[in-house]
Amino acid sequence: MTITTPITTLLGIEHPIVQGGMMWVGRPELVAAISNAGGLGMLTALIWPTAEELREQIALTRSLTDKPFGVNLTLLPVGRAPDYPALRKVIVESGVRIVETAGHSPHEHIADLKAQGVTVIHKCTSVRHALSAQKMGADIVTIDGFECAGHPGEDDVGGIVLIPAAVDALSIPVLGCGGFADGRGLAAALALGAQGITMGTRFCATVEAPIHDKVKQVILNNDERDTRLILRGFKNTARVAYTAVSAKVVELSARPDVDFEMLRPYVPGEHGRRALESGDIEQGLVWASQAQGLIHDLPTCAQLIDRIMTQAQSVMARSSDLVSA
Repeated sequence: MTITTPITTLLGIEHPIVQGGMMWVGRPELVAAISNAGGLGMLTALIWPTAEELREQIALTRSLTDKPFGVNLTLLPVGRAPDYPALRKVIVESGVRIVETAGHSPHEHIADLKAQGVTVIHKCTSVRHALSAQKMGADIVTIDGFECAGHPGEDDVGGIVLIPAAVDALSIPVLGCGGFADGRGLAAALALGAQGITMGTRFCATVEAPIHDKVKQVILNNDERDTRLILRGFKNTARVAYTAVSAKVVELSARPDVDFEMLRPYVPGEHGRRALESGDIEQGLVWASQAQGLIHDLPTCAQLIDRIMTQAQSVMARSSDLVSA
């Protein structure tokens, strides 16, 4: 039995499961493993410093899978932005037909990619932003509930409300994101009107995830309470795993005289990269969602996706049995 939705049809994938774009994690080995298992792997463009290096990584990914995969293009504020026109050019020239955009002001990116025949997924944390993305031409919206890792926005609305609210407001397909880790979550997302799910933290706890085993063990040891919200006072809320580093950021943030310079030594992305690669979680922040409470093993991506699909189908069949004429 398969689950066919507008998402699987539009993206050309077997299962309605998409990997979220994850800095330092969305590398070819993980992307290809997810795509080979019937989901959609997502290469993270900003891991590589130049467009030509991205071109090489796209080619490497294509050597590992003949299935569809996408590229995540996260949009940074002006002043920190890479050469986005060059990145878009490489993506298109390399034959990638699916791009996930995330961040503010995606207008020019969506317009340019759409003009070149690329299917665009835009990640949002609110219905109002999802409506804007639809108006700009996005083909699919990923709606991030408050449970998610990374930046959940400033509205604090969980997926159980945010997903159906987005579905009600939009005419394009919706992917539910934030806290999804198993087949029960997929079945729930479909019941809420989404056409699939996006997962990040769950894919970090797999054999193929290119992060240190000690970091994977942190995710296994943590439960649903073991995340922290940081940078709230700077209107840049982020959800990360509970570690000594995130605890220090929270502690400093509670000071009445806090400014960003006090936090700067603890939050650089390069420090997080060192933590992921070395396994020394004292090095930097580890990004993780409340889905940690649902993660108890380290399967391969193929085992994980197969299990999710089997469980989702079982849940849906059981729910059907509850309905009487």
